[in-house]
Amino acid sequence: MRKLILKYSAIALCTAFAISCSDDQNEHSPLIENNAIPGQISNIVVTDLSGKSEITYNLPNDKNLLYVKANYVLDNGTEMEVKSSYYKKSLLIEGFATAGPREVKLYSVSRNEIESEPITVTVTPSESPLFEIFRNLKVGPDFGGIFIEAENPERTDVAILVMEKDDNGDWVTNGNSIYTSTNEIFRTVRGLDTLEYDLAFTIRDRFLNTTDTLFQTIKPIYETEISRTQYTGYPLPGDAPTEDFGFGLDRLFDNNFRSWPRIYITDASAPAPHAFTIDLGQEVKISRVKIWDYPQQTSSGFFYYWQFNMRKFEIWGSNNPSTDGSWDSWELLDTYEVIKPSGLPLTQQNNEDLEYAQDGFNWPIPITAPKYRYLRINNLENWAGTGRLAIAEMRVYGDTR
Repeated sequence: MRKLILKYSAIALCTAFAISCSDDQNEHSPLIENNAIPGQISNIVVTDLSGKSEITYNLPNDKNLLYVKANYVLDNGTEMEVKSSYYKKSLLIEGFATAGPREVKLYSVSRNEIESEPITVTVTPSESPLFEIFRNLKVGPDFGGIFIEAENPERTDVAILVMEKDDNGDWVTNGNSIYTSTNEIFRTVRGLDTLEYDLAFTIRDRFLNTTDTLFQTIKPIYETEISRTQYTGYPLPGDAPTEDFGFGLDRLFDNNFRSWPRIYITDASAPAPHAFTIDLGQEVKISRVKIWDYPQQTSSGFFYYWQFNMRKFEIWGSNNPSTDGSWDSWELLDTYEVIKPSGLPLTQQNNEDLEYAQDGFNWPIPITAPKYRYLRINNLENWAGTGRLAIAEMRVYGDTR
């Protein structure tokens, strides 16, 4: 019996080797030996959009068809090729900068990579959204840096390049460029001294189209980080309780940004809204409050725009808060809302969402506000729709002079 098994094994091995050799010989052969030229697409309709055009069509009745492709040239000379499988009946022709007619060649391609004769169509896209973003671009001084603001209603993927002159007098990016597809762009570049900076700003898309350049001299406004070691919790009647959890106010300033359970979290049983109060230790001309949310863990990963992290809230200031916890001795500084840059649904987030949250959310205080020693945050709504709140870490910036 053992010899019989070995015999059949040897036969199987030789058979497998023969098949392997045969496969190797035909490795580069087409799956279907059909050299027929595929039929052309028909009923072509062009819909022109901003910086792009959509082409829809009917497919030929050809079982050998694999895909439809388009060839065209961008304004910057880049040759483009776009493919669409036989499961679809449309192509998106994108990457144009300026408005005007362009020629696009359309091909049907068989499984043997044989192309049909081209059909030439004219597309007439309007101007790229890039230039409208540039026209409403605003830059200016901010506390400890500069702000960059623009509207991007079509959520175009763009890079706002921030440039300075190098030692040779050439404009080069300085490492503070912004990459985003959010519809309302507002970013700050911080860590700058109160000196005048000669800066240049231009906007580029993923096709390397660029706008004109905005040149501006900007002098940042002075601010410093108020030392976390002088913050203390200042619980008032009416503030949300935390005693049953042990996640006290001191965890807002313990320099631990994401480790459980080193976070501040309020008791779920308390009625909404949830508020808490801190003492800065001295009166401060506050420029901003920075809050790092706790990354809440789910089966799909870590989410910042989720559950008990604050979504809509108020910041109040006082120098002589009433001991009964009433709001009469407080001034409302502003109302804030966390906006997810991507605009994705609740349980989804992209890299920009993560980077934005991991950097911490900066909440500016009106420059007209006086100095305050006490801050009170009133959480109106979290991402779960309740008043409970969770914060990993918090810092206050301003001018103590």
